[in-house]
Amino acid sequence: MSIYKSVMGALVRVLAADNIGNSSKQSWQNLIDSGPRNGGFRALLSTRDQFDYDCCLYALLRRELSAAHWDLLVGKYSTSKGARVLAISRTIPRIGSPASTLFIYKATTAWFIPKMKGKQGKRSTDMAVLPDEFYDINTWDAEARPDSTRGRWRLGIHKCLEAMEEAAMVHVTEILDREQLLGDVA
Repeated sequence: MSIYKSVMGALVRVLAADNIGNSSKQSWQNLIDSGPRNGGFRALLSTRDQFDYDCCLYALLRRELSAAHWDLLVGKYSTSKGARVLAISRTIPRIGSPASTLFIYKATTAWFIPKMKGKQGKRSTDMAVLPDEFYDINTWDAEARPDSTRGRWRLGIHKCLEAMEEAAMVHVTEILDREQLLGDVA
């Protein structure tokens, strides 16, 4: 009795469930809810029942994941700008690096919120978007250390975050498998 097609699909739905109210739906929610419903257990569920599953899985993941893993996933994949900002701010102190606090802050934030293509005014107002100058690595280090040092620091910070993300995704996969929520769902 599988509910979700993939770990990432489950994670996105679960983190979006926290941001969904009973008010009018956002356009992306309508696309998810109006998708093909042919086959699989999920096809037999009403939209409300699917939402209830998403909320139950949200509570289960929140309870079973470590705070570091939960914050990393919320910071990376949540649709709530406020939740992302809080999760990112809680993740920054967990990063071990010889870099300055400012450098760690900016490198970590830039990893969570990568620079997007397009014009600033053409994006959704609810998206977390940083100003272009935030991505300039020259502003990350007040002591103007060599490019090689700053590059090494940034790479180390990003590798640390990627390792945390991988570990979190492995744990989420284990939980979904244990609960038999993953499978071939159309």
